[in-house]
Amino acid sequence: MKSVRPAYIREASPKVREFKVETVSDYPSFLEMESEWNDLVQKAKIDHPFLRHEWVRSWWQCFGTGKTLHIVTASRGGQLVAIAPMMLSKARIYGFTVRVLEFIYNEHTERFDFIVARNIREAYTEIWNSFIKQKHLWDLIRLCQVPAGSRTLEEVPRLAHRDGLLTGVWRSCEAPYVKLTGSFDGYFQSLRSKLRANLRRRLKGLSQVGQVEHEVVRSGDQLQTALEEGLRIEAASWKGREGTAIRCSPEVHRFYSKIAEISAQRGWLWLDFLTVNNRRVAFDYCLRYHNKQYLLKTGYDQKFAQYSPYHLLLWRVLQTMFENRVEEFDFVGINDSWKQDWSSDTRPHYWLYLFPNQIRMRLIHGLKFRLIPRLRQHRFIAALRGVGAGR
Repeated sequence: MKSVRPAYIREASPKVREFKVETVSDYPSFLEMESEWNDLVQKAKIDHPFLRHEWVRSWWQCFGTGKTLHIVTASRGGQLVAIAPMMLSKARIYGFTVRVLEFIYNEHTERFDFIVARNIREAYTEIWNSFIKQKHLWDLIRLCQVPAGSRTLEEVPRLAHRDGLLTGVWRSCEAPYVKLTGSFDGYFQSLRSKLRANLRRRLKGLSQVGQVEHEVVRSGDQLQTALEEGLRIEAASWKGREGTAIRCSPEVHRFYSKIAEISAQRGWLWLDFLTVNNRRVAFDYCLRYHNKQYLLKTGYDQKFAQYSPYHLLLWRVLQTMFENRVEEFDFVGINDSWKQDWSSDTRPHYWLYLFPNQIRMRLIHGLKFRLIPRLRQHRFIAALRGVGAGR
């Protein structure tokens, strides 16, 4: 008879008996966790929305096909103290097919981590012990987009070394952000004089085309129409041509539509538009959570490109946030050059890889963290020499 994997796998902790560790692998049980999950996010003082149950649930509904939930929870004294939001999947790495135990993550989640509220070192140990007890399920552990300063970057490598695993850390993006302290005028004067002059000149030019206004849509009957208009603007730019716009993928479109609907209900959603004679020419899609604003998507109408309409919109958005005493504007994602015009402060993120000390995994580890970085460095040095020789 074929065995059926239970929804919960209960494990006794040999070291800390009062801990109870469970693995949630079925979707209905995951749904039932919402209240407890979000309470733990609050207790852990996580100040972004990407670990909320609503976000993870929406992600799973849109991107979870072909993957298996593997959510590890740790409780002590009947109270939930930690969640490891994990899944099991398969990936091709340097020609090898490997089973991966990883965060419930892809490029549409800007920041991720374990959710740990108390008994931090013990909770990490209990979660890690659970991973090791179920090591027959995976070949590699991959923890993506962990922010600098997270205890995960300290505790997990320590535990991995204890158990003889190989580790590797890859530095991901450095997300820029603006601390909204002081006055907007003070912040604006701190920007480069060339940027300030360009903004004023372009606003003057656009004002000659028509009346320029800042429109905000947060909820209501017009929400879906406004969102689709914003996504149409995004798809009409280079993102549409390169196939990276939200509307280019049904799964991605569904995800951002779900997040917008839920965020509007929770009061987090901010869709900003720059309008010229009531025509929407630029937009952004933001979430305001714990008095911080997170920029998820932007777009502008190419017909107005000479006026830099998104920069004009951002100018107004930042001014409004200063007026409303918002604490921070987080650009998230990579540190694009246009973002550097607005902030020099960045928040690094890391990917943590953990490999069993086996022949195949030692090979992958060596390729990823030794050979390929050396080859890239060699090519970089060769390119520099080539530039020097051409002078």
